[in-house]
Amino acid sequence: MESTSKRYFIELAFIGTAYHGWQIQPNAVTVQELLDKALTTILRQPVNTVGCGRTDTGVHATQLYAHFDVRDDELLKQPDECCYKLNALLPHDIAVRRLFAVAPGAHARFDAVKRSYEYHTHFGKNPFLHGRSWQLRGVPDVDAMNEAAKILLEYDDFSCFSKSNTQVHTHICEIMRAEWLWVSDQQLVFYISANRFLRNMVRAIVGTLIEIGRGENKPAYMHTVIQSKSRAVAGSSVPACGLYLTEVIYPYIDHNTDT
Repeated sequence: MESTSKRYFIELAFIGTAYHGWQIQPNAVTVQELLDKALTTILRQPVNTVGCGRTDTGVHATQLYAHFDVRDDELLKQPDECCYKLNALLPHDIAVRRLFAVAPGAHARFDAVKRSYEYHTHFGKNPFLHGRSWQLRGVPDVDAMNEAAKILLEYDDFSCFSKSNTQVHTHICEIMRAEWLWVSDQQLVFYISANRFLRNMVRAIVGTLIEIGRGENKPAYMHTVIQSKSRAVAGSSVPACGLYLTEVIYPYIDHNTDT
C-alpha cells in the first residue's frame, strides 16, 4: 500500500440470484467484479476490494462488508455522494449502503468477530418468494429441529458440514445462535450466528435439520453427524436461494449507525 493511500470499508447488500457469488472468478459475473469496476470508474484509479467472506452462487446478502486501498480522492471526502454515484452505476440488485475510512490495518475478513445468516423457507406457492426462499412441501417438526439445533452449540469442530476438498486451516467455529422461528404462518426461518463459517456450512446444517424435522432421524442424531467429522454423514445441501448473509460485526464499527 502506498504511503498516500487510505483504507476504506464499504457496506453493501445484494440479491444474489443473477450472480455466481461474491468473489471474482473467470468466465462468470460476480458481485465483487461489478463493485470493483464501479469503484474504479468513479475514483479513476484501480480498485480491488477484499470481502468479509465469500457467498456462493445464488446466495443473498442484506449486509456484506469489503475493504479497499486507494489514493486520496476528493470524492471520498463526500461519502454520501460517492455512494450515490456507485449506486447509479451498479445494477438494481446491488446496493451500496455506506462507505467510510478505517485504520490502515483494518481487515474486512479477518477482523470480523461475528457473522449471522438466515435461511428462509415457505409453504405454498408464492411468486413473491420465488428465488428468495425455499418452498417446502410439508411442515417439518420445528420442535425436533430446534432440539437438534441446540446441539450445535455444544461443539466447535464442524468438519462434517464443510464442503469437500476446500483448503482451510481449521474446521473450528464457535456457534452462538442456532434456532428456527416462524415469521408468519407460511414462512419459517433458520437463524444462525458464529465467529466464522465454513464453505457450504449453513446449507449443510439446514439440510441435516430438515431431515430431522421430516422424521428421517431423531434430534440426537446431530451428535452422530458432528462426531463423525464426515460430510457424507450430514444431510444434503439445501438450495442457495433461501440463504442470506445478514450481519457482520467488527469491534471498531458502530453498527447502530443509520444507513
